[in-house]
Amino acid sequence: MKIKYIDKRHWRRLQKRDYKEIRLEDETFDGIIGLVTMRKVKSPLQVEVVGHSITVADAGYQWLQILPKDKFYSITAMYDNHGRPVQYYIDINEHNFIELGEARAHDLFLDVLVLPNGAYELVDEADLKFALKKGTITKEQYDFAYETAQQLMKSVQDDFETFTSMIDYCRNQITRSES
Repeated sequence: MKIKYIDKRHWRRLQKRDYKEIRLEDETFDGIIGLVTMRKVKSPLQVEVVGHSITVADAGYQWLQILPKDKFYSITAMYDNHGRPVQYYIDINEHNFIELGEARAHDLFLDVLVLPNGAYELVDEADLKFALKKGTITKEQYDFAYETAQQLMKSVQDDFETFTSMIDYCRNQITRSES
């Protein structure tokens, strides 16, 4: 299992960044929200998502990190240098640690990528299968990762507007706290 900190402290591509983190607990969201603003990167990062090549990391880009309490996923909403969403990256997690300054998750390898138009795909299945084969995760964790991913994809498919509204709410909360 991988441990992922939401502040991207170990990401070598990111050479200079600003980071803000808040703990939010209200009727809309309970958890940690982080905002990474990329000031300097070694090189832009382009990825293939649902058949589209998109840039997800470059100078001026922002990653909104959403780590909900008592849920089994985290979301990275990626924005270009004009503030437009380019991708929503959902990590399937076994546990989220809601600690200011140390917010992190136990990542179960499997991910769901979602475009701003609602198209989505399941990725990193080979990583999950390899982790099971290696004994890094159990069969129960493997099955749990797939079940959680299926539930999230159904949620995105059935009610994409609610999914993006929660992300927009979190973004507004952290940017409002910057003022």
